[in-house]
Amino acid sequence: MTTAEKPLAVMTGTSSGIGLELAKQFARHDFDVMLAAEDNELTEAAEQVRSCGATVEQVRTDLTRREGVEELVERVAATGRPVEALAVNAGVGIKGEFASDTRLDDQLTVVDLNVRSAVHLAKRVVPAMVEPGRGRVLFTSSIAGTAPAPYQVVYSASKAFLTSFSEGLRAEVKDKGVTVTALLPGATDTKFFERADMEDTKIGAGNKDSASDVAEAGFAALMAGDDKVVVGTKNKMTAAASRMLPDEAKAAQQGKVMKPGSAEE
Repeated sequence: MTTAEKPLAVMTGTSSGIGLELAKQFARHDFDVMLAAEDNELTEAAEQVRSCGATVEQVRTDLTRREGVEELVERVAATGRPVEALAVNAGVGIKGEFASDTRLDDQLTVVDLNVRSAVHLAKRVVPAMVEPGRGRVLFTSSIAGTAPAPYQVVYSASKAFLTSFSEGLRAEVKDKGVTVTALLPGATDTKFFERADMEDTKIGAGNKDSASDVAEAGFAALMAGDDKVVVGTKNKMTAAASRMLPDEAKAAQQGKVMKPGSAEE
């Protein structure tokens, strides 16, 4: 169980990658942490976070299901403690052409995890932050959300939603003692590309930022109360270009690096 001496951070998608590194950031900065994920790697991840000096509680639950989000909410309520920081990091992608190569259920899983569960969890946690007038929220979006992405159409749309949702929510609560920050990483060295079957794409086979660097930047932005942070010089250039290029040109660029088999082209 968590202890009452430290502030409590609640996090999703923490079994590996950016989520795990974010959890370590919170642990090293004197937070207790509640970690949520679905897979078996959660137990090992929790041990790594404990080694950073935090008291850790783990919740293994499927956040694509309404019941899974509610289970996490109930575990948070059972602590009897306020949530000082919420990091909504869980996400998934599916490779392939929407009209021919992918299953509807798989695409809906992307929506359920990346969008629905994020809104659901925020709706349960943020009001409890607003009432006392304190709290911080971090949404892990993506630079992919700044442009249409062929072969990842639902994923990129889900990340565009998260960035917009974060910015809109921030405007609502900015005078109520709560800050909301969007983290927009680019290609990062995590298991995402393996799980999304994207290792044969240019982006999957190319150079990537380290998950620890991304997490460090995200944590710093969260604690500073920034509206969003784009990690990496290349990604900042991409984000800037996306504000000027027409959608058709952006989609063409994204398609070149997202296309299955493009790593060999």
